[in-house]
Amino acid sequence: MIDKVAWVRVEDGRVLGARSRGKDVYYLPGGKREPGETDLQALVREVEEELAVVIVPGTARHLGTFQAQAHGRPEGVVVRMTCYTADYRGTPTASNEVEEVAWLTYADRDRVSPANRAVLDHLHTTGLLP
Repeated sequence: MIDKVAWVRVEDGRVLGARSRGKDVYYLPGGKREPGETDLQALVREVEEELAVVIVPGTARHLGTFQAQAHGRPEGVVVRMTCYTADYRGTPTASNEVEEVAWLTYADRDRVSPANRAVLDHLHTTGLLP
């Protein structure tokens, strides 16, 4: 089991995605916790490292937890993403291991990892992502 936290930012009917160097799919920004970190601490750290923006901690809200086959890993390796929405300061910019930032629509569903598809499906079903 790969345990991650992820930031879900929807604006103007699009969700923010990031593509890491050498990867062929987009992911929601975020990552794994460091030892002793809370979800929020990991989210703030990871998003700042990946996108050079600052999450506003008091605005973070749990959106849901999603599980799916981990992209590019052997069959049976599952990723569990605990997802949060939150406001931010700055302009999302590719940083560190992130090569590209993109605002994705539901039509881009096939361009994201399986766990991210589950999140996009949830956003679409609830009307947050047309």
